[in-house]
Amino acid sequence: MSELLPTIWFTLVAVLWTGYLFLEGFDLGVGMLMKLFARTDRERRLLLNTVGPVWDGNEVWLVTAIGATLAAFPLWYASLLSTLYVPFVLVLLGLIFRAVAFEYRGKMNNDQWRQRWDLAIFLGSFTSAAGIGAALALTTTGLPLNENGDRVGGPFVWLTFDALLGAAAVVLFCLVHALAFLVLKTDGPIRERARGLLLRTLPVAVVPLLVWAARVYIADGTAWTGLLLLAAVGAAAASWFAQRAGRDGWGFSWLGAALAASLACIFGSVYPVVLPSTLDEAFNLTVENASSSPYTLGLMSIVAAFGVPLVLAYQGWTYWVFRKRVTEQSIPDAHSVVPL
Repeated sequence: MSELLPTIWFTLVAVLWTGYLFLEGFDLGVGMLMKLFARTDRERRLLLNTVGPVWDGNEVWLVTAIGATLAAFPLWYASLLSTLYVPFVLVLLGLIFRAVAFEYRGKMNNDQWRQRWDLAIFLGSFTSAAGIGAALALTTTGLPLNENGDRVGGPFVWLTFDALLGAAAVVLFCLVHALAFLVLKTDGPIRERARGLLLRTLPVAVVPLLVWAARVYIADGTAWTGLLLLAAVGAAAASWFAQRAGRDGWGFSWLGAALAASLACIFGSVYPVVLPSTLDEAFNLTVENASSSPYTLGLMSIVAAFGVPLVLAYQGWTYWVFRKRVTEQSIPDAHSVVPL
C-alpha cells in the first residue's frame, strides 16, 4: 500500500489541477471577456453576475492543488515554485488585483472608476491564466534542474517555447470555456453573440491545448494516453457540434471533457515523473523520490476521504442554487455606494 500511495496522490494532484482549470477557467475567461467581448457597462455587469456567486469558491481548487503538492510531494513543490518564482508571483498579484476589482468596481457610479477596475479584472485574469498555463506546461515538459532539484540558469530560464505554448493553451481555453458558460448562463442578444463567437473561435482556440498534449504524448506517451488524446479531439469536436445544434449544456460539458482528456493524456504520459530535468534524466523528480513518507500520505488520504466529498457537495449545491440564467433586464441601474 505504501508503494501505491504516491501514485494515488499524483493522480489526485492531477485531478485537482483539472478541476481548477475547469471551474476557474470559465471565470478567468469571463474576466478577460470584460474587455474583449462586452460592449456596454450593463453587459459587463451581466458578465460579472454570471460568476459572482462562484468565482471565489473556484479559487479554492488552486489553493488545494498547491497545498496537496506541498504535503504529498515536497520536493516537487520546492523545485517547481522556486524555479518559477517570477510567474507564480505574477499569478498571485493577478489574482489579488482581480479579486479587489470584483469588489470595488461597483462601489462608485463613475465611468472612469469602472474602466480602471475593468482593466484590472482583464489583466489579473489574463496574467493568472497565462502563468498557470506556463507552470503546468513546464512541470510536464521539463526545467533545467540539477541533482539537488535546484534551478540552473537565470530567473527567466523558464521562458521557453513550452511555457508560451502552455500559456496560450490555458488563456485560449479559458476564453472559449467562458463563451460556452455565457451561452449556458445568459439569455437574450448577448447569449446569441456569445454562441456565434464560440462557434467561430473554438476550432482554433483548442489547438494549443491539443498540441501541448500531443508533444508530451510523442515524447513519453503510451497506447492508453494516445487514446486519451484522440478522446480530447473528439470531445472538442462534439462540443462544437452541440453548440451548433443549440445544446448548451452538452456543449459546455463536452468542452470540459476535452480539457479533462487532454490533461489526463499529459499527466498520464509523464508518469511516474512529476518534474523532468532538461539537463539529465537522472535528475528527474518522480513519484518515488519526491514524495512524502508513507505515514504522511496515509494520514492525508484519510483526511481527503472526508474532506473532498464535502467540498464537492458544497460546490455542487452552490451551482445548483445559482443555476438560473441571467439577463440584462435583471441587472439594476448602477448607483454609488461611496460618495462621489
